[in-house]
Amino acid sequence: MRYLTAGESHGPQLTMIIEGLPSHMPFAKEKVNAQLKRRQGGYGRGRRMQIETDEIQIMSGVRFGETTGAPVALTIENKDWTHWQKVMGPDPQVEMADKRRISRPRPGHADLTGAIKYGHRDMRDVLERSSARETAARVAVGAVARLLLEECGVHIAAHVIRIGRVEAAQLEIDSLQQIQKITEASPVRCLDDVAEKEMMIQIDEAKQAGDSVGGIVEVLVEGVPVGLGSHVHWDRKLDARIAQAIMSIQAFKGVEFGIGFEAAKRPGSQVHDEILWTEQKGFYRKTNRAGGFEGGMTTGEALVIRGVMKPIPTLYKPLASVDIDSKEAFSASIERSDSCAVPAASVVAEHVVAWEIAQALLEKFPHDTMEELKDSIASYREKARIY
Repeated sequence: MRYLTAGESHGPQLTMIIEGLPSHMPFAKEKVNAQLKRRQGGYGRGRRMQIETDEIQIMSGVRFGETTGAPVALTIENKDWTHWQKVMGPDPQVEMADKRRISRPRPGHADLTGAIKYGHRDMRDVLERSSARETAARVAVGAVARLLLEECGVHIAAHVIRIGRVEAAQLEIDSLQQIQKITEASPVRCLDDVAEKEMMIQIDEAKQAGDSVGGIVEVLVEGVPVGLGSHVHWDRKLDARIAQAIMSIQAFKGVEFGIGFEAAKRPGSQVHDEILWTEQKGFYRKTNRAGGFEGGMTTGEALVIRGVMKPIPTLYKPLASVDIDSKEAFSASIERSDSCAVPAASVVAEHVVAWEIAQALLEKFPHDTMEELKDSIASYREKARIY
């Protein structure tokens, strides 16, 4: 299974093509749209979210509410396109394009490096594609993968554990459903209501100062069969693939699993998960410090994945930069931006993880049809239990 996305931040639309889904997979358009709406929320978002109402249009691969086995093509309209046609259109518009030309790169963005790499004198050709607007396409694709996973008994939730200097308390929550319920009611998608208020104050302070603030998100996955991924080749290790997916999200600079970097501080006896067995459960781990992975493969325990997001580099109090034409020092260009996108980024993280797990699931099990996939997984789960 694979996918491609295309589109610019201020272009007419985002386009996604997904290849390799089984046939007869229930495809609820409203569920995909619900995930897109979640991405647009969160305290600290900018004015762009007041313009767009992201919804998919299904162009191929789905008929009568089910996938056909053919490639699925989706689009998301950019409503802001009406104001940008002369700037971003494919036909020559030299006069108008010059008015919105960008020659002053923003520190922390792809602007300067991308311009040098691809030979652009107008850095808008870089920032339009490198923009976090592209994450709408990946949430849509991940939401489709999520439909598949839910049919197979795999469920995902995410929450924010840090924004700036504020860290949430570690709370014992009974289920992913409860996590989803709490975070959907939280403006910053945090489980700790005390930290929630402090996080919002932190965001307000950054906004008033013309600054931005980052944070840490945690993704949890339950119901994953044991043995997804592989130990035999470096590029088939599923935790490595998920790490790459998390790091591919705009502004993410770090990733860890389970206790992560904390493992460097502890002796091995306080790091590794002891193995137990019961007739009802089969093999399981006493703890889950490894975050559901051993040797690049899933252990059958819940997956625990955290990603670090840096503060958004587009600042209303811009940093120093250099004009690529005159080489003179200037304040960097300002594009419309958020003061904090960590809550929204937790939704993006959920969906890039969903894609990687769904892809690994289809690599392991026969899946020409949804029935074949579900039967294969059920049989495998039983064999693993009585192994």
